[in-house]
Amino acid sequence: MRNNPIVALIYDFDGTLSPGNMQEFGFIQAIGKKPEEFWKMSDDIAVGQDASNILSYMKLMFDEAKKADIKLRREDFMAFGKKIELFDGVRGWFKLINNYGKERGVTIEHYINSSGLAEMIEGSPIAKEFKRIFACSFLYNEQGEAEWPGVAVDYTAKTQFLFKINKGILSIRDNKLVNESQLEENKRVPFPNMIYFGDGETDVPCMKIVKMFGGNSIAVYNPRIPGKKETARKLLRQSRVNFITPALYTKESRTYKVVCSIIDRIRIEYDLQKLAKFQGR
Repeated sequence: MRNNPIVALIYDFDGTLSPGNMQEFGFIQAIGKKPEEFWKMSDDIAVGQDASNILSYMKLMFDEAKKADIKLRREDFMAFGKKIELFDGVRGWFKLINNYGKERGVTIEHYINSSGLAEMIEGSPIAKEFKRIFACSFLYNEQGEAEWPGVAVDYTAKTQFLFKINKGILSIRDNKLVNESQLEENKRVPFPNMIYFGDGETDVPCMKIVKMFGGNSIAVYNPRIPGKKETARKLLRQSRVNFITPALYTKESRTYKVVCSIIDRIRIEYDLQKLAKFQGR
């Protein structure tokens, strides 16, 4: 057994770390649309074609940027990502939790599991905090311009990344190693060592899987938006999450207290397993 257990904190992005959809912090304005107008157009494509909501918004971004004569290169997406707003405390959250883990002899890793755009998240102020960003992305032509969706991550596709984190696989493309049988004791991050953060029903499959396999799922909500707390309460009543908390990430927040308590429990259970394994030696 490792001396220190690894604890993976896995976050949705929009509505979880940021108070809105990332496209609303610069991109939608750049193409001359209002957020509600853009998302209605995207929904209309999905409904009219009976298509993926994710592929529909990616195509709409591509088409509207072309109409507005806006280049969509990786650096352009990253520039939009710099404008993404974050909930209170998010910028300092990672250092807080990393330090707490270090004090408790626990290795903390942070991951993104999002239906948003990886390129935008990579441009955000917190991009360097993540071991891996699992999210949608584009393919680029020889001129470096986006020309086709490369990865589309909907709410069920998100679940595959939990199993990749579980086995220590960081490749999005891989579909072989993730399906190979592996002894539970050899898995890099056991499910009980996972903490999943999400804000709504699109996160339910991931929340439920993490909780079902012994990890902890946390439904965060924006206290400023009517109905968000009730959505979180509904997930708690339905036993889809372990905890609910306002989307605040300061040292004084409920989020911090909940996560620190979970880390404490993981450390204690790890030590007990170690003692049980080496009895009589």
